[in-house]
Amino acid sequence: MTAYEPTGAPGAATAGQDVGYDAVVLAGGAARRLGGVDKPGVSVGGRPLLDRVLAACADARNTVVVAGPRPTARPVTWAREDPPGGGPLAALDAGIRHTTAESIVVLSADLPFLDEHTVLRLLAALRTGDADGALLTDADGRDQPLVAAYRASVLRRELDALAREHDGLTGLPLRRLTGALDLTRVPDPVASFDCDTWDDIAAARARIREHGHVLDEWISAVKDELGIDLDVDIKVLLDLARDAAHGVARPAAPLTTFLVGYAAAQAQGGEGGPEAVAEASRKAAALALRWAEEAAAAQSDVAPDATPDTRPDAG
Repeated sequence: MTAYEPTGAPGAATAGQDVGYDAVVLAGGAARRLGGVDKPGVSVGGRPLLDRVLAACADARNTVVVAGPRPTARPVTWAREDPPGGGPLAALDAGIRHTTAESIVVLSADLPFLDEHTVLRLLAALRTGDADGALLTDADGRDQPLVAAYRASVLRRELDALAREHDGLTGLPLRRLTGALDLTRVPDPVASFDCDTWDDIAAARARIREHGHVLDEWISAVKDELGIDLDVDIKVLLDLARDAAHGVARPAAPLTTFLVGYAAAQAQGGEGGPEAVAEASRKAAALALRWAEEAAAAQSDVAPDATPDTRPDAG
């Protein structure tokens, strides 16, 4: 797992940004290979798997989670197949009954590395072609139909046909649906990685702690924990912390970044966004630079032949 990096042509995400969509997340499986544990609630990088998936489809007009209700990082619509545990087709059918968009993103709840850019790539692939859907393929080239974008009308038509043919959808495998569809395939060995076993969970937890990923993962986890939906330039804040530490004192770094965040939150009547963070960071960095320059100048202000200060408290 750790050897793979995301793929995809530049601009693919941008191409899908104007596509309104609904999301259906299937989160009610039995997780037998995990010993029946509540898989969507398993923590990876300090966040439940389900919350990580919900963050990836945060732009959806409506997100439906097919499972028993539970606390989540953002509001969702809950649905349940009847009877519970009826399989992926029954769950999908229960979920899309709560959707209205023409495009539906269908996701499993065990995708630790799925992000919003991948969702937009799938939507772009769906929009730019005539296929019924666009799905990811994994590192071995296998289709991942639960990381996909579909045309809602096609899903409803095929699910209705299967239900009539089999007197219901309970127990039917997903391939009975996807085998009848014309699908575009989008390779992505990282975003398609799902956690079916404890080894998979361990691999996911190890990857996010690698040097190239840990900072972004930590920031995402903190934002989820604090309920913050704000994209900021991490490099700007790190540069500010460095300038404050070097130009003032080491403890100035965390205190300054805290004050910058507070100032940004107060900007524009509490409506400050990334621009407010950038502006507050710029001001604080300039102040740290002036502080450092004054400190350097102070060391060279005293002439070699200056008269020593003879006051009792001098020195």
